[in-house]
Amino acid sequence: MRSPRFWLVVVLMSFTALVLHVRGDVDRVPPSRPLSELPQTIGSRTATDIPIDPEALAILGKGDFLNRTYVTPRNAQAAIAGDRAEIGLYIAYFPTQRSGQSIHSPQNCLPGAGWTFESSGVTDLTDAAGRKYQVGDYLITNGNTTDEALYWYQLHGRTIASDYKAKLYTLADSIRYGRSDEALIRIITPVAPGEDKVKAHDRAARFAEQIAPLLPEYVPN
Repeated sequence: MRSPRFWLVVVLMSFTALVLHVRGDVDRVPPSRPLSELPQTIGSRTATDIPIDPEALAILGKGDFLNRTYVTPRNAQAAIAGDRAEIGLYIAYFPTQRSGQSIHSPQNCLPGAGWTFESSGVTDLTDAAGRKYQVGDYLITNGNTTDEALYWYQLHGRTIASDYKAKLYTLADSIRYGRSDEALIRIITPVAPGEDKVKAHDRAARFAEQIAPLLPEYVPN
């Protein structure tokens, strides 16, 4: 049985689509760099691109997508052993949501892939430029695997942890500014056997603080 929160998101998405259809004009899409140009090296980590299955891309719709794993090379000097754990970065950017496609919330996608939310909340971060913001903070499990996951929505200079607030801002900005562009940023790192969950959280948070100042070039403010 679907939760009331699920149906609230459905209503907001449907209303947004209706408003965009009634307006009838073309969205304003500011220029941006493709996500593929996001630095391959961030801090001590280097990236490996992970292809997204064509069937998954067909479901996601027309957008720009990035799916990478960042790992500290074995021959690099890491400050702590946990720095060597991999970090997965997924970004989905939609220049417009007018044609019916919209961002798929991890709250819906992860359970469909077999993941269970063990805990959920919001964490406060400060990026390298001193900007403070909040992101969704989740501990997820699948069988014997436990991961720390952070995700947030990036739209028009805002960083939003809540699915519902993101939908409301998208609706408001589509009316006020003719913009429905939006991105989802998700960071996942495994909690290694015997590792304190706080260390995994801190690892993901540090990475989020590193990439946040880079995003406006790829997700316009």
